[in-house]
Amino acid sequence: MRFKWTYQGPRVTLQTFLQRQGFSLAQLKQLKFHGGFVFVNKKQRNTAFTLRPGDVVFLQTAPEVPADSVVPFPAKLTIAYEDEYLLVVDKPAGVPSIPDVGKSPDTMANRVKAYLIKTHAESTAIHVVTRLDRDTSGLMLFAKSGLIHSMLDAQLHTDDLQKEYRALVAGGRALPAHGWLILPIGRSGGFYMKRAVVLGGKRSVTEFETLRQNHRGALVAVQLHTGRTHQIRVHFAAIGHPLYGDDMYGGPAGIARQALHCARLHFWHPVLKKPIDLTAALPKDMLSLEDELGLAQK
Repeated sequence: MRFKWTYQGPRVTLQTFLQRQGFSLAQLKQLKFHGGFVFVNKKQRNTAFTLRPGDVVFLQTAPEVPADSVVPFPAKLTIAYEDEYLLVVDKPAGVPSIPDVGKSPDTMANRVKAYLIKTHAESTAIHVVTRLDRDTSGLMLFAKSGLIHSMLDAQLHTDDLQKEYRALVAGGRALPAHGWLILPIGRSGGFYMKRAVVLGGKRSVTEFETLRQNHRGALVAVQLHTGRTHQIRVHFAAIGHPLYGDDMYGGPAGIARQALHCARLHFWHPVLKKPIDLTAALPKDMLSLEDELGLAQK
């Protein structure tokens, strides 16, 4: 992957400049010893070189070796955004984000690898920036290089990278128009993946807005301010509003999976230096449930 910058600022070493762009020391070593290079004003330089205002830096990253454990799986891929640096896809429910030993090779990582091969991408190494549970649908972010991955990772749990979900939750006591759930989450007994609100659990913060509600349930917009396993599902179950279809946390039937969808993804593009704001409409199964509950927008 190639990058080009025109440096403006006080004199600094090339290493300092590149670290400010998001390079780790490990990535700088990769650059030096595994086939990458850096030119300043069309002359190859090492990282101790001093940059001056107006210097033009051109960089070629080292080639990446894709992991053999991610086997390409050609399947439908709904692309919400793509450029030479990153890819955003709309994940269907029922497809895991990443492979698990001994399980089906049909995951979003495998599908993306097949797509990168088909489109002759410069690298077919897989870099998952944001994951979703198998039965959660919506927007997922992939980086097309390790460098872009590290740049985007730096935005996780900051205002620069935001995910907004839509959830259909069971009825009960009316929800406020806007609210916060600040309840500690830890492991629950039994199944190793199950979580619960427990004393001594990790601090967990969920913000929500009630979009529409009636006695049968509510459509809520949810934003996570921490990233705990099953956080949305656990928090809404704890206040008596489990998600429809979420049998792990006591949700009512009506849909074949938890009614949870990542509907919006906002982040700062680390190379283009501009905000990217993407949305994904509710899938058919959630639209059908929304209509059945009398929550569809008229």
